[in-house]
Amino acid sequence: MIRHSLHTLKNGLRVVCVEMPHLHAAELAVYIKVGGRNDPSGREGLSHFLEHILFRGTAEFPSSLAIESAFEIIGGAPNAATDAESTYYYSRVHPDSIKRGMEIFASMLTKPLLSGIDVEKRIIAEEAREDLNEQGEEVNPDTIVSRMLWPRHPLGMPTIGTLESIAAIEQSDLRRHLDTYYVPSNAVLVVSGPVQSRAVVAAARDCFGGWSNELVPATHLVTLRRLSPQLRCVHDSDSQMGLQLAFLGFARDDRRFMALRFLRRILAGGGSSRLHLRLREELGIVYSVDGAIGAYDETGCMAFDLSTAPETLIHAVEAALEELRRITTTPVPGDELERVRNSYIFDLEFSRDSAYEMGGRYGWGELMGVVRSIEEDQCEARRITAADIQETALALFAPANLRLVAVGPWKRGMKKALQERITRYQQQF
Repeated sequence: MIRHSLHTLKNGLRVVCVEMPHLHAAELAVYIKVGGRNDPSGREGLSHFLEHILFRGTAEFPSSLAIESAFEIIGGAPNAATDAESTYYYSRVHPDSIKRGMEIFASMLTKPLLSGIDVEKRIIAEEAREDLNEQGEEVNPDTIVSRMLWPRHPLGMPTIGTLESIAAIEQSDLRRHLDTYYVPSNAVLVVSGPVQSRAVVAAARDCFGGWSNELVPATHLVTLRRLSPQLRCVHDSDSQMGLQLAFLGFARDDRRFMALRFLRRILAGGGSSRLHLRLREELGIVYSVDGAIGAYDETGCMAFDLSTAPETLIHAVEAALEELRRITTTPVPGDELERVRNSYIFDLEFSRDSAYEMGGRYGWGELMGVVRSIEEDQCEARRITAADIQETALALFAPANLRLVAVGPWKRGMKKALQERITRYQQQF
């Protein structure tokens, strides 16, 4: 029986415990509500940079080796990630060593040395260069699409930053960002595994009780919305065309979010999904199709990624748009809907075996204000109808929401042909 509890310390830190007595390892994580959208202009990538720097040493653990070694002793392997809205630090640890893991993370978050900045600049710059072509142009479809979806807003900027913004980051920027956003009321500590709530809260109080709190600035929300389809073509010396079809979507708490999850699975959720069957099994022009949902406080998107040969690019776009339009005009057949429903409900059931997934469900969910139990999600999934999916598809796949990016070895006439397919999609929608 999985049980989760929430306790708030006096300084505002929320402590989530997910008791999973059937497991043998525990997952420890700290979520901070700060990401790329909080980076100041000219310092894009600052949140991601700070995440890296915290592993470079603390007052008690003066180097990255010291931090890694301290975690290894308790069965851990620390890691972290930064996205548009959050940064989180996590590690598997032995259940008997939860408090020691908290001590290490507390040292990283509250007593970092903020050293090794020049070395880290070189490392992150190399990471950023992976998204550039020989002329220094962005060739990462995710980054290009984000700029098109949310122009002149931090959500449209790469979370990693640009070569210029990375080079501009100084220790004072890191200290200011740390003091502004790394405060207990802006964080959630979560422990999931064979642990008990009382012991977890007591350990959290000892390790994080002295963490001081400040008022966090309000988030700059997206207000600009382009009401027309957008096309961007970028040349890259690759053998294939990388293609992304993205649609401006819904906020994280939108009532249609469950239907959106079903849409992704129906269209690009595996071997039986529609885009896979059409583009790979029927036409043989792609190896795979991936679908992803992005959801934020006030906006979101759904994107489909694929690669194809230059000579089949137009055909791939045409076929993909046909499938998207078809789901807006024809209700999903009952057998297909039930297959997707069962798959989703069983995936939720299987997640009960993962301390990492349960920690994310209740820890990240608490951070973003969207905590839902597995039972709640399963219950809503059982209520989804073909009409719900069709209604959601009509709103999502409206031509005005389309942002199409193609990256690769362009040939004469391709851009014009793509624009014609987009115009036809508008006319037929």
